Amino acid sequence: MRCAVLDDFQRVATTAADWSPIADRVDVTIFDQHLSDPELAEALADFDIVVTLRERVPFSKALIQKLPKLKLLIASGMRNSVIDYAAAEEQGITVCGTASSSTPPVELTWALLLGLARGLVTESNALRGNGPWQQTVGADLHGKTLGLLGLGKIGSRVAAVGLAFGMKVVAWSPNLTKERAAEHGVELVAKADLLADSDFVSIHLALGDRSRNLIGAGELAAMKPTAYLVNTSRAAIVDQDALVNALNDNRIAGAGVDVFDVEPLPADHPMRTASNLLATPHLGYVSQDNYRRYYGEAVEDIQAFLAGSPVRRLP
Repeated sequence: MRCAVLDDFQRVATTAADWSPIADRVDVTIFDQHLSDPELAEALADFDIVVTLRERVPFSKALIQKLPKLKLLIASGMRNSVIDYAAAEEQGITVCGTASSSTPPVELTWALLLGLARGLVTESNALRGNGPWQQTVGADLHGKTLGLLGLGKIGSRVAAVGLAFGMKVVAWSPNLTKERAAEHGVELVAKADLLADSDFVSIHLALGDRSRNLIGAGELAAMKPTAYLVNTSRAAIVDQDALVNALNDNRIAGAGVDVFDVEPLPADHPMRTASNLLATPHLGYVSQDNYRRYYGEAVEDIQAFLAGSPVRRLP
């Protein structure tokens, strides 16, 4: 059988895990460049198995129908909103997932937040380029307010770090209760109050009908002009045009962003030139341990499928 591994930009999929258990039955091909329709459908037409990373490639009904040989689709993580499961079932395709750790996105959230607060990119670039010695005055964390939109598996761990820094941590989400917030040492507040009072706002919500475009021009205008926004969750939770405008007009102090409406980000995308933006190319789950887990369990998924007993089936 032929197996395609998509979006392995660093070409580490075959070294992050041991693929030898299926080497005599499966021929693996690595795609290290992002492909989109129609070239994606053409490239995958002869593959029986596809391993896709997170939600980078939407497997729509239209795409699935162009892949007549596809028998097994593996997505990293156990939740994927861009796979048409009904279309996959209709075509007899088994869909499986893998485990995923919440630790890497927690760490990246703080990397972005700290980088913004202390002007690390500006200062590092100046030092390496023999520029001015000290240009920025860092924003303090101790005693400041961290507002979390979402207090789930990731948000609660971000909260713990904020408390360790001596920050006041407040949170809001549609279903968050005062009791659950208190369990994490966090105060439940109204969304409007969180935006108005927080020095740092970090998003940790799942994307859905209620969270799509949750942060628009009005919400950004309600934030302090000295406040920072961090989004390592989903791009669509924030109105991208409104964010670019707010940054370019200096309505907020800055933003740390790891997720975008189009990925990889086109060369002419306005996010690439937005002011006061610290951006990373969707690195939230990109870590050595997570990749070992993703690809190791992808191999297990293939083994189980070939044995006739699929594991970790989605949805």
